[in-house]
This record gives sequence, C-alpha cells and structure tokens, in this order.
Amino acid sequence: MPRAIIHNENDNVAVAINDIKRGDEVECIYLSSGESKVKIKANQDILLGHKIALKNIMMGDIVVKYGRPIGRAVTNISVGDHVHIHNIKSIKWGTRGSRNE
Repeated sequence: MPRAIIHNENDNVAVAINDIKRGDEVECIYLSSGESKVKIKANQDILLGHKIALKNIMMGDIVVKYGRPIGRAVTNISVGDHVHIHNIKSIKWGTRGSRNE
C-alpha cells in the first residue's frame, strides 16, 4: 500500500500520505500515473505531509518537489531521510515570492 506520493517525475522527494515510522518500508507512487515505482526505507519518523528523500541529495543541491525547486540542502541528505526545515533552506520559486517548506 502506498505511503508517499511523488508529484512529478523530476522530484527527488516524496510526500508522506500518512505518518511513517523509522525503519518502515515506504512504497511511493507517482501521482500522475498512480503506479508504484519506488520503495525506500525510512531513516527517521516522518509526519503526514512531510517529505522523504527519494535520492541522495548532497549539501548545496536543489530539492525538487512538484517538478520545481523548493529549497537547497544545507547538509547531506540520504535516501529515506526526513526532508524538512532542519536540512533544507527554502528558495524563491515562481514570481510570487518565497515559499517556506
């Protein structure tokens, strides 16, 4: 059963659709197709609506959600890590200012 949604094929994070516990195997589905494509192991607890890394993201790399850059990693992030304000810094996207993630 899916535990996280990948909004866009270019995303390097997925969004938890229910609470995830450390050590859980997380099946992620692509929103566009509804097909399960990725299974990862959670390295930390991740709350509903928070992000989980689909790939290793190096410090300074862009974090992509919805196919758009939402932040820059301030530390190395491993596959399965909780991605939130403790390890990314928001960046401006679009033309309407900044969005805090």
